Amino acid sequence: MSDMRVNIAGVQLKNPVITASGTFGYAEEYNLHMDVSKLGAVTLKALTKAPRLGNPPVRIAETASGVLNAVGLQNPGVDEFLRSIYPRIKNYDTVKIANIAGASAEDYAYVAERLNDTNIALYEVNVSCPNVKQGGVSFGTDVCAINDIVGAVKRVAKKPLIVKLTPNVTKVADMAKAARDAGADAVSLINCITGMAIDAKTRRPILANVTGGLSGPAVKPVALRMVWEVFQAKLGIPIIGLGGIMSGEDAAEFMIAGASAVMVGAATMRNPSATAIILSELEQYANDMGIEKISGLTGTLSI
Repeated sequence: MSDMRVNIAGVQLKNPVITASGTFGYAEEYNLHMDVSKLGAVTLKALTKAPRLGNPPVRIAETASGVLNAVGLQNPGVDEFLRSIYPRIKNYDTVKIANIAGASAEDYAYVAERLNDTNIALYEVNVSCPNVKQGGVSFGTDVCAINDIVGAVKRVAKKPLIVKLTPNVTKVADMAKAARDAGADAVSLINCITGMAIDAKTRRPILANVTGGLSGPAVKPVALRMVWEVFQAKLGIPIIGLGGIMSGEDAAEFMIAGASAVMVGAATMRNPSATAIILSELEQYANDMGIEKISGLTGTLSI
């Protein structure tokens, strides 16, 4: 049997399969469909300083090979999370990752400080959400903004930082380097690609926000390429790959391209147990290929 353990910034995961933020809630409802403790980690829905209602409906639109979302980081705020949600999930036997968002560097730092005394093991600093009017993707396309936000969180955080990168840039490796230089201990990529859907009959956008984030199989080739580009930059920090992973073989491809672990998002919308199935398929792939340690698969692309 292959050793499925991986290490992300000093935190050991049972295996490289992680849920993507915003697609798994706070893990509670999915525990009804699968054993969450089997996963390498769960990434919680984004948390901000103050509660957010998110964008008005329609917020989700299906496309031919993926899904558009414009939820807008709806969440109860970090203080309410700590009061009413964290006590229910703190004993889940898997690594927990908090996704942190905000409209300013100070907002991000506030959330990190409030979570410092929890058993959440890693912070994912979200500088790449395409569906909010303040911050979000505008931060992730600006080297100076990445430096300010990551630096502010790093100064107060007691946990290692993952910085979630946007694909809506010319050179994603430059943004990864900026995050690393500001104190990131790992990077995750890609977040959604900005897209839109139109109703031809009404000649109106389907999403109330007009544009949204495209995820699912359509983005996988772009995500693979960007993971490979960041790996080629030799930044010396782990990469977590995501974007259209629907099977164990998809997950293996991301690791071959340079990812140390993977996140699964859109697949969960089709099947609530998708992450468990993908993990099983990845384990089978590793065994079939005679891979002793799954961590040895990272960056093995032969050109």
